[in-house]
Amino acid sequence: MTSPLELPGWRHVYSGKVRDLYVPADASDAATAERMLVVASDRVSAFDHVLSPGIPDKGVLLTTLSLWWFDQLAGADGGRGIPNHLASSHVLTLGADGEANTADDLQSLIPDAVTGRAMVVKSLDMQPIECVVRGYLTGSGWAEYRENGTVCGIVLPAGLHNGDRLPEPIYTPAWKAPMGEHDENISYERTVELVGAERAAELRDLSLEIYTRAARTAEQHGVILADTKFEFGVDDDGVLTLADEVLTSDSSRYWDAAAWASGTTPEERMASFDKQIVRDWLAANWPPPREGEPPALPADVIERTTARYRELLERLTAA
Repeated sequence: MTSPLELPGWRHVYSGKVRDLYVPADASDAATAERMLVVASDRVSAFDHVLSPGIPDKGVLLTTLSLWWFDQLAGADGGRGIPNHLASSHVLTLGADGEANTADDLQSLIPDAVTGRAMVVKSLDMQPIECVVRGYLTGSGWAEYRENGTVCGIVLPAGLHNGDRLPEPIYTPAWKAPMGEHDENISYERTVELVGAERAAELRDLSLEIYTRAARTAEQHGVILADTKFEFGVDDDGVLTLADEVLTSDSSRYWDAAAWASGTTPEERMASFDKQIVRDWLAANWPPPREGEPPALPADVIERTTARYRELLERLTAA
């Protein structure tokens, strides 16, 4: 993994597989910082490994999509406003003549080196739950269903096939494991033990509401939102707040609706807009136990992945 950038006015405090986190340079520590800078890199990961080279423009494309979804969920889609972690985009100032002006606070705070792929966000008390919502049967859910007729312990009707739409979306939370460990699927009852009954219900209900709204919006653009995951934090006023990236092709499975309706094989039905191209290539060229350094991604895999990320953004945001 490459070293994080040195950014004027900010101090690096953490790097995940694909994102870097900064606090103001004058903040004593991350816990007391009022705001943070979240930078989406062009790094791509699969099978818990960061691969090289990265995917050009990935950080910009996914950040742009997150910001668009935050706007939709703030009420642009006609629904109620969902609180999110974005810092206020404007600050009121007074000019020399005493007239009120608005200055673009966020733009001035984001260094040029990361313009377009960074968000200035409020600090939150992050919840230890990864809130997964599934509207379609696929991935690890399909594997479990074939074995037991369940997904994360939830019993589903018999006779479903890979890629089928579920009778209704299901909430399948996971515990956010410490860095270096795997997230663990947990029961709803376990979330109650972790965060309390009231907060657990709020996380579940808000996740299902956001998924339903986003899936409806995606369908209007010929895209299926098969599943997704959300992260939430609590602000200083105790308000549950949507955080991290949201509804990107790194945190969600998106399929082409026309291909899903007409396809005759799972591969045709689930034509994805995410990094599945990368996963498929790596699975074929780096078999288990996948130890040591993963092979470098070929140019055509990188180009096709970038194109799919861009196509999703263009389709969803088209008027």
